[in-house]
Amino acid sequence: MKNLSLQVNDKKVKKNGKIDKIKRRFLREKQIWLISIPIILWVLVFAYYPMYGVFMAFVDYIPGKSILQCDWAGLKYFKQFFESPDFFLIIRNTLVISGLNLLIVFPAPIFLSLLINELRMKYFKKTVQTISYLPHFISWVVAASLIYSLLSSEGLITTMLMKAGIIDSEMSILGEGKYFWAIITSANLWKSVGWSSIIYLAAMAGIDKGLYEAGEVDGLGRFGKIWHITLPGIRTTIILLFILNIGSILNAGFEQQLLLGSDQTREYWDVIDTYAYRYGIQLGRYSYATAISFIKSTIGLALIFSVNRLSKKLFDLSVI
Repeated sequence: MKNLSLQVNDKKVKKNGKIDKIKRRFLREKQIWLISIPIILWVLVFAYYPMYGVFMAFVDYIPGKSILQCDWAGLKYFKQFFESPDFFLIIRNTLVISGLNLLIVFPAPIFLSLLINELRMKYFKKTVQTISYLPHFISWVVAASLIYSLLSSEGLITTMLMKAGIIDSEMSILGEGKYFWAIITSANLWKSVGWSSIIYLAAMAGIDKGLYEAGEVDGLGRFGKIWHITLPGIRTTIILLFILNIGSILNAGFEQQLLLGSDQTREYWDVIDTYAYRYGIQLGRYSYATAISFIKSTIGLALIFSVNRLSKKLFDLSVI
């Protein structure tokens, strides 16, 4: 009995010690917490409160009726999604487009930032940066119009290919499904490469200039300084962004697919988000759409934790 009472007392002491530690830390950082109150409230209202709607995936939701008042459906809509004849098609398209983004679109800003960082002419460097950022601010509606004007049957690129003798007759490249993955990847690359390079340029700006001077003394050239100083200096940024991108692997896009896709190419552009929109929102099957989104979010969260844990073991770096 005495040993038991001693253990209970030890637990109480440890618990009280932790509470006191939290209180002391809060008092020490109270100004930061006061400043953070509006941000915390915003996150609670716009990020956490809407999670209440996740329950819609487990009930037969009827618009205008409270979610808790709807009939319980359990895993009905999850089963419908996995048994859907389009399941493997949309999973294939989602993974292929996301895989191409990881393989091509993700490393491209790293190479661009390395090239911009090596420019010595100040005004030319700023001009290149500005031009590379501009596509990010163009909406997908405008971008899709530009792509249509280039790749339609009478578009500029189609005309050039005809004159070069590469194609024999007028054809709509956007109407050919076999080209769609290359087109969507190129469009994503064009729109995001400049904007995404900003964070890498910021990381490069934080590298100690003395390291480059030491590298020159040791006989390193430009490529040597990039390989031995610049890339190791931004390694942390690259790994953290890669972890976050892995978590978004099922976010293969939405607007670009709807704007650039057609009935002829649906076999290549229909992804999870577009499928949930068409079969869930447009047809009024809100519970079905919520179930699909819930599956996607759960898998993304699991991937982030898994890759984060792996990164912590291999590189001693993690997001959390």
